[in-house]
Order: sequence, then C-alpha cells, then structure tokens
Amino acid sequence: MKTNFLIVLLTAISLMGYTQDSDTQGDYKTLFGGDQITHGGYGGLSVNYSQIDGEDALLVGARGAWIINHGLAIGVAGYGFANDMKYYKTIDDVYDKYNLAGGYGGLLIEPIIGSKYPVHVSIPILIGAGGVGYIRHNWNNYDPDHEWDDDWNNDNYHDEHYHADDADAFFVLEPGIELELNMVKFVRLAIGGYYRYTSDLELADTDSDVLNGFSGGVTLKFGKF
Repeated sequence: MKTNFLIVLLTAISLMGYTQDSDTQGDYKTLFGGDQITHGGYGGLSVNYSQIDGEDALLVGARGAWIINHGLAIGVAGYGFANDMKYYKTIDDVYDKYNLAGGYGGLLIEPIIGSKYPVHVSIPILIGAGGVGYIRHNWNNYDPDHEWDDDWNNDNYHDEHYHADDADAFFVLEPGIELELNMVKFVRLAIGGYYRYTSDLELADTDSDVLNGFSGGVTLKFGKF
C-alpha cells in the first residue's frame, strides 16, 4: 500500500512540469525569475462523504492555495469529520454509545492539467497530521440490554454528557483526482475522489487502519485562477 502511494505522489510531481508547459504559451517558463510568471490563488470549501469503521461519515473542510502559472497550486487544507452517532463500542470494559470524530490537515500540493479549458483535471495531494478520538454519549435512560430509548419527549429524555474516552494522533497522506468545472471566471466547482491513508492508530476495540479508505465529494473554489 505504501508503495502505491509513493507511485501516485511521484506521478503527480512529474505532472507539475507538464502542466507548466501545457497551460502557458510563448517562451520557456521558470518558477522563479522573469516577468512572465502568473500568480493567483483560491480559497475553497469542501464537503465529502466516506465510511469510517463501517459507519457513514461526513467530512467538512477548507483549502487555501497559491497558484503558479495556472498549473500548480501550493497551500494548506484541512478537514473535520465524524461518523454515525448510533455507534457502539466496548471501551474500558464499558459497552456504550460513541461516535468517532477528529480532524486532519497539512500541506496541499495540487497540479492542475488544462486549467484554461472549461472542464479539466486537478490532482490534489494532502500531506499532514491529525487527531481522532471517541466521544461517548451517556443517556440517563440506559437499558442493560444495550437498547436506547430514542423518544425525545420530556418524560424519557433528561440529559446527555459527552466524554472523550480514547484518542490518538496520526500522519496522513491523501491523494485525489478532481474534475474541475470553470463556472465563471472566479468560481470553480470540483468533483473529486480521494484515498485517505494514515499511520497506525491505537484506539480501544478498533482496527489500526480504521481511517484508511476512499471518500468523494465536492469543493467550491473562489479566487483568481
């Protein structure tokens, strides 16, 4: 698995040089020096869907990047996530109701291929770190058979307390591919698929690779492209 990601990373880096040539015209371009370099930038908001530990999960994120010669964006990106709250785990010998929540972020490297065309491709790669933990939900109307009364009326529901029970930090590498649509001059819509790979986690009653997996979603980008 690690070898596959290194191949993806090296392929994306090799595409940076290609995008410099394919998206510009005229004389030879360099990253530094000369008057013909173009600069831009964008900010974006993302909403992605994934599955984490077999449960539906929502990831909400943001990006900000500097664009060089229309063909390479460099910046930062981050996501927060949580999976389905109807979720049960045994932690510290207590069978209870949890959801798995956390966040990650870091360096964003994004080659852009054919950016001047109305529909084109980008290859975002996020390299960074994050943290994840279980949030326990204690309900006063607990049933010893592990059943929960979801009736929200005042007779049965009293209070809910949140406790962080188990947490860990991790390294993350998340390459992806996006189909970008130039909506108007300063707005792009990206529809993408990504693979999230993390270092091994140490969480109670949980696989070490629980965060590894595919995600897909949309990003709305605003800026000078």
